[in-house]
Amino acid sequence: MSTEQWKAVDDYVTGLLVTEDRGLTAAREASEAAGLPPIAVSPPQGKLLHLLARMSGARRILEIGTLGGYSTIWLARALPADGRVVTLELEAKHAAVARGNFARAGVAERIDVRVGRAAGTLEQLAAEGAEPFDFIFIDADKAGIPEYFKWALKLARPGTAIVVDNVVRKGALADADTTDEGVRGVRRFHTLLAKETRVSATTIQTVGSKGYDGFTLVLVGAL
Repeated sequence: MSTEQWKAVDDYVTGLLVTEDRGLTAAREASEAAGLPPIAVSPPQGKLLHLLARMSGARRILEIGTLGGYSTIWLARALPADGRVVTLELEAKHAAVARGNFARAGVAERIDVRVGRAAGTLEQLAAEGAEPFDFIFIDADKAGIPEYFKWALKLARPGTAIVVDNVVRKGALADADTTDEGVRGVRRFHTLLAKETRVSATTIQTVGSKGYDGFTLVLVGAL
């Protein structure tokens, strides 16, 4: 099977089940026009995040890695009226594009964008005594995932769902001899998961318009 066929299936599913509105399509177009990396989640993946957040009854969502805010819009639209997304972005340019996208999509009032290194921002959230998050989406640099996951646990509660994107890396996750720092990061993350008694987790391989990759789904138990 080819990437073209995977994309064709994504396009079919998007046309029938995802039904992007203008706010979502404009976010993708604005991100492309601004020269942001084309690494945002696909429309079916965005809808998956939306559904998972709704299934978990999330009122407070943490996203690590905003980019142009496409996934953030999906998450914000999963919230009740009093819900809030806190999204962390390293690059000020990306955050500026995302804020424009949030305004066009009509969700800006539900989103708190914080700019800076995620590790520092996560530490700041903890120092502020932030209310625990119900749903956490980690989609940032892969070498940093182990550290982001440790902070996510500190900012979670029993029952929090954590989704970590891009962890299979075209199958390189299984390569014990890899020298790729991103792959090493997701392997260290899996080692942490295997030893962490407070969570239950699995990793799922995926194919689609974004190629061959996968995500990890974590359910937090007693903390």
